[in-house]
Amino acid sequence: MAVTDFLAASDVTLAINACKAKDSFSPKTFFKTVGLSKKSPKEIERVFKILDQDKSGFIEQDELQLFLQNFAKGARPLTAAETRAFLMEGDSDGDGKIGWEEFSALVKST
Repeated sequence: MAVTDFLAASDVTLAINACKAKDSFSPKTFFKTVGLSKKSPKEIERVFKILDQDKSGFIEQDELQLFLQNFAKGARPLTAAETRAFLMEGDSDGDGKIGWEEFSALVKST
């Protein structure tokens, strides 16, 4: 399953291109640009499961670093600062990872 199965490839390309420069990534802007914030909870959950590479039920820091690459081959990894900021923004319970409910809330807050 690929994210382009339920997100428009043109929106994904636009979002990837908008954050090509290092330290320019914003999760909320990205989610809005790819149209994820307008998707159903089931579709958001599908994206979460793609991002949860190790199937632990959480998106951890190492998975966040590769976030953009889940949307487009050849996309850059997030910088350490972007990864930390993304984790801080999405980790509402402070456990150092982003669970399904936290991810859904972050996506819907855009």
